[in-house]
Amino acid sequence: MYMLMSKVQNGLFIKTEIMEPMIAFIAFFAMVFGIVYLHYTTRNKERMALIEKGADASLFNTGKEGTKFSFAWGKFTLKVGMLSMGVGVGIIAGAILESAGVMPNGPGYVSMIFLFGGLSLVLFYLIDKKKS
Repeated sequence: MYMLMSKVQNGLFIKTEIMEPMIAFIAFFAMVFGIVYLHYTTRNKERMALIEKGADASLFNTGKEGTKFSFAWGKFTLKVGMLSMGVGVGIIAGAILESAGVMPNGPGYVSMIFLFGGLSLVLFYLIDKKKS
């Protein structure tokens, strides 16, 4: 790989190898900021329009009556734990497939990670459905 240099007016050089990841990094965070900003401004406009029409303000409460929504950490940790275990089992299954010579290195690992990760999320859904 060769290194490209671009000259700036005062005689300094900037490595384009450093500039490309910096631009991608800045663009990623600008995109995340834009999505979050758009979400909150749209939600605010929708709520203001409903209030102007005379809708009931309790419509915005999503938890128990009169309380705000509280994030269910138990469900979240169970979901993340099951997904992590599924990915781990997928890595082990990919290694077994590779050592047995059934599938090549790349597709075996990737397919098993997605297969077992997806199965763990389906299993989480079934467990959560039984609890509710």
